Amino acid sequence: MSSDPSTPDPGSPGTLYSTKTVSAQRRRAYWRDALSRTFGAVDMGVPDEVDRGTIRTSLLGPMQTVTVEGDPQTARRTRRLIAASDNDDYVVVKLLCAGTARIEQDAREAHVRPGQLFVYDMARPVRLTLPERFRTKSLVLPREVLGLGESDLRQITAAPLGSESAVGGLLTPLLSRLVDSAATYPQRTGELIARNVVDLVQTLAEERLGRETEDSASGARMSLVRIRAYIDRHLAHPDLSPDSIARAHHISVRYLHKLFELEDITVSRWIQQRRLERCRRDLARRESADLTVAAVAHRWGFTSASHFSRVFRAAYGISPAAWRASALPERCASLRGGRTAGPPSLSAGPAASA
Repeated sequence: MSSDPSTPDPGSPGTLYSTKTVSAQRRRAYWRDALSRTFGAVDMGVPDEVDRGTIRTSLLGPMQTVTVEGDPQTARRTRRLIAASDNDDYVVVKLLCAGTARIEQDAREAHVRPGQLFVYDMARPVRLTLPERFRTKSLVLPREVLGLGESDLRQITAAPLGSESAVGGLLTPLLSRLVDSAATYPQRTGELIARNVVDLVQTLAEERLGRETEDSASGARMSLVRIRAYIDRHLAHPDLSPDSIARAHHISVRYLHKLFELEDITVSRWIQQRRLERCRRDLARRESADLTVAAVAHRWGFTSASHFSRVFRAAYGISPAAWRASALPERCASLRGGRTAGPPSLSAGPAASA
């Protein structure tokens, strides 16, 4: 058998493993190898004679989508295999489409029926038993993408995630269709869809944990303080965005927006407001007097000088140049050979409508 049993999936950029291409006496070893390559090293219990088995995989943003159809089997990931593995930093979200399953992890055992989702963590021992012919569809996610803490993740493994809930009712058919069509999306589209799926998985996990839709007020406020401090430290980065902030704090973009709802402001508007405040301060400082207005704007993450001028005027009711002239009258008078009127009255921050 080849060292790599995979072949390109006809008609798509994914990977296909199929026992149809393998002689009967080699199918068992082929199938064990294919499953281990897809989900990580496992001890496989499969029949002496494997009749049929197919695995299709595709990449979707940071995750891998997988469809498996096969005969009865048991997969066990032990501490020994985990210690020897270099690909254990993944979480598997699996939809059972046909057959039955028993999942064991974190001192729990659950029986899963068709149409139910369940989760297991590749970094800890797990046993998955499929006692009859089956079909599954899975998302294999990097742990950091899911954004759940270790203790939270341990509470949702080896337990069916409710397909009967409103969120579960959305996620189950979406995951199924997404796995089927993942290879057809352009890269950027796939990444955007992947983020939405992760948001739904996180929401469903929160339901499973018995949480309200938002954390306690004190916990949310503490998170908001940390995130605001992070934003202030990275204002000069033009690519600062809700996506980059959420990734840095291992939370979903949806939860990030929920935190800023506590302040009745969007994340993007908060970033813009803080950048405007820094620009207004620098424009009024003698130490920055030799910088152009555009240079000050670029210093704090604005990529367009004209856009900066528009949002500055909308926030403060005055252009950046006029604000600088009012704040540094001596400098402006020396440049223009005349006198400049005193500074107008400005609020402490951007206008409420900004």
